[in-house]
Amino acid sequence: MQLYRRTDHVETRSPPYVQPYCSPVLEIRPCTNEDEEERALAIYNAVWPSEAITLDEVHEFRASTLAFVTFLASRDGADVGSVASALVPTHRNRAWTHLTVPPEHRRRGVGTALYRAVSAWLEDHEIPMIQAMVAEDDPESFAFAERRGFREINRNRRMILDLAEVEPPAVRPPDGIELTSWAERPELARAIYEVACEALPDIPGDEDRTMETFDQWLAKMQRPSEREAATFVALAGDEAVGYARFGLTAAQPTVAFHEMTGVKRAWRGRGIAGALKRAQIGWAKEHGYERLATENELRNAPIRRLNKALGYRSAPGTVVLTGPLAR
Repeated sequence: MQLYRRTDHVETRSPPYVQPYCSPVLEIRPCTNEDEEERALAIYNAVWPSEAITLDEVHEFRASTLAFVTFLASRDGADVGSVASALVPTHRNRAWTHLTVPPEHRRRGVGTALYRAVSAWLEDHEIPMIQAMVAEDDPESFAFAERRGFREINRNRRMILDLAEVEPPAVRPPDGIELTSWAERPELARAIYEVACEALPDIPGDEDRTMETFDQWLAKMQRPSEREAATFVALAGDEAVGYARFGLTAAQPTVAFHEMTGVKRAWRGRGIAGALKRAQIGWAKEHGYERLATENELRNAPIRRLNKALGYRSAPGTVVLTGPLAR
């Protein structure tokens, strides 16, 4: 968005995912070909332009999931909504689900029908809970979810850096710390994974995360759309003690996204994260990017302070919710 690589047996199956929710007016069906997937993604990208991705990147993500499905909603031949749901190795008791209905098609039963369809698919996979995301500045979507029993588990404020307004900062790593890139040191893959194993579960709101195996993590990190040159590593001698990674997408070629900045617990508070961030800013300017974007959980005060000190400005972000399947 690993055991199933493609869920063709699910995506081509009709009952119970289509029949209960069809009418001459509104049809909900799983996407079974690339044209339908493109149409479903176009709805998502139009509603979430700041999160826009390409279909190739969706396919890359799907290859890293345990199971994946996309439903498309149509009314009288016009596409009016979509929902994608993924079972991922890191959270096996709930499914990441993106339900998208353009504002002009809301309050007409589309969202409810999509919610029921994806719930039936998840029930078939014995998944009891949905994890979803709404925009901070979209109270209508938040209310839709809240009426169905969803509750907030974390809130991520977006922060933006306009690269035209800043000069490349001096990197200045702490004494004894060397910065390199994963592209320059490909043998550091397992060392970066060890940092991730400490840092990722420490993100507020993600304490119940189960780390992927090294092979699962590596397959995700080495997807074709990812670039090892955009992953920076902090070394103390031969030990990797921190890393910072950009997420890049062809759908937004002028924006680089801070995917992760992590430092081992024993090395925090020494300025390593700041040096990594400054290296990223310089790299992004050198490679022609116009803007950097990140989302930080509101309880993650250290990284929010660092971003503010580097010139990032705050903007509405996203709220992550969990809730039950439709009954």
